Amino acid sequence: MRILIADKLADEGAAFLQAQDDVQLTVQTGLAGAELAATLRSHDGVVVRSAVQITADVLGQCAASGESRLRAIARAGVGVDNIDLPTATRLGIAVMNAASASTVTTAEHAFALMIALARNIAPAHAAIAAGGWDRSKFIGSQLQGKTLGVVGIGRIGRTLAQRALSFGMKVIAHDPMINAESTLDGQVPLVDTFDELLGRADIVSFHVPKTDVTAGMLNAATFAKAKRGILIVNASRGGIVDESALLGALESGQCGGAALDVYEHEPPPPDSPLRNHPKILTTPHLGASTVEAQEAVAVEACRALVTYLRGEGMSGAVNVGGLSFDLTDRQQAFVDLGARMIALLDAVVGREPLHSVRITVRGEALAGPADTIARYALAQLLGRHLDEPVNVINAALIAEQRHIDMQTIIAADHGEDRLGIQLQTKAQTKGTGVFSHRVQGAIYEDDLPRITNLDGYAMDMVPAGHMVLLTNNDQPGRIGLVGQLFGNANVNIAEMVIGRKTESATDTTIALMILKLDEAPTAELLDELRAAAGILSVASVELSDI
Repeated sequence: MRILIADKLADEGAAFLQAQDDVQLTVQTGLAGAELAATLRSHDGVVVRSAVQITADVLGQCAASGESRLRAIARAGVGVDNIDLPTATRLGIAVMNAASASTVTTAEHAFALMIALARNIAPAHAAIAAGGWDRSKFIGSQLQGKTLGVVGIGRIGRTLAQRALSFGMKVIAHDPMINAESTLDGQVPLVDTFDELLGRADIVSFHVPKTDVTAGMLNAATFAKAKRGILIVNASRGGIVDESALLGALESGQCGGAALDVYEHEPPPPDSPLRNHPKILTTPHLGASTVEAQEAVAVEACRALVTYLRGEGMSGAVNVGGLSFDLTDRQQAFVDLGARMIALLDAVVGREPLHSVRITVRGEALAGPADTIARYALAQLLGRHLDEPVNVINAALIAEQRHIDMQTIIAADHGEDRLGIQLQTKAQTKGTGVFSHRVQGAIYEDDLPRITNLDGYAMDMVPAGHMVLLTNNDQPGRIGLVGQLFGNANVNIAEMVIGRKTESATDTTIALMILKLDEAPTAELLDELRAAAGILSVASVELSDI
């Protein structure tokens, strides 16, 4: 695999990649625009930090030729503001970060800002450096007994909260993604709203990504609901705190001081009042800037990239909707079964436009990764119907764009592990009606993938190799006729499975014959089968061996 390091990175990251036998490494920094797009096109993965801008235009140019190899982008850090996620997702490019590697470092920096802000350390140092010694100007506040409000109680927020508790602080948190009354073994109560947190906290520290919901969440209106003299710490993302509202709150005394490591525009303009405000402590985005963290994020990003490109899983996923890629061998076997089920179902359905897809995952062992298994199956299905590249990254988005209703049903019972896929299609040649097709499969103790039902035909068959599916009127002599045609063509039938069902509308019985062959059938043989008396449909399927 070809991997590009496009940003300045700790040496340990490159050393990790160079030690991999299956990696061809390119280190080329300072790329932008068309030059960056051209270089990305010839690589399977790229590692960046924050300097390189992988924009929608760059990704579009990269994919324009139709020959791009790019499959994954790894950010050696937390934020992915420099990567256009919607475009990457649409193109099926995985984006991952190395968030966990800098957790402690970032939390420590936020805690350091909080201490320095509460004790006026920065202005006191500046006064000493200028030859002064007016101690009365720098009287601060102790942290013990104060209430810290943590906005976002993920990895970094939890780490900060643990340190605050050890300092004797009271800690409360607000995180709409957590449905619980408290966290950290009951030591940190969770409040329902951001407004409630502001009304109770002496200090607020932000640890959330910048989204449409969090952008500007601390503004003039919410500042008015805070305790007077509240202290603000933001070491997460710029723009979460409305900087104009912050300046106004500082001037009115509603806010007693702020410590900022991130800004709406980085760096802030030279004339920005944030740079020299007496009540603002500033650092230049140093949250993850320790030797230990830079080494760790470099290695973690490179390892995540290689793991994904090898097909061994994904960590730090940013644009895959919470899917799990660390599947067990049995769970991975169901991904393979899903692909084989889709191939057979597609032979039955043909090119009829899709209306809806319903995937049922049954069994306790499959409940956790059910969405992941379903997404792989959806990618296989759409990939057979569309000319554009489809994979597990962009399958759900493509289905949504084409108004295909996608539903995953999880039945976590203690019965056999099973997978079911049901499609509804709109057949243009049959009017506007919606037609349903389904396939069911299972893996038993022999660990072999099996088809147990195909469009209402019950069976027990291992789908693999060269296969032909035929439907025919259930009449005497059809099996002999088919056998004779294969014999005449000198093609050996290795296995035959037959299922039958009665069409209620016509009260006629239709048989489905699935043949596994020692070699692929010729086009001439398939045409002879289609022309044979009583044969209703013929489809050929090629599957990999088990």
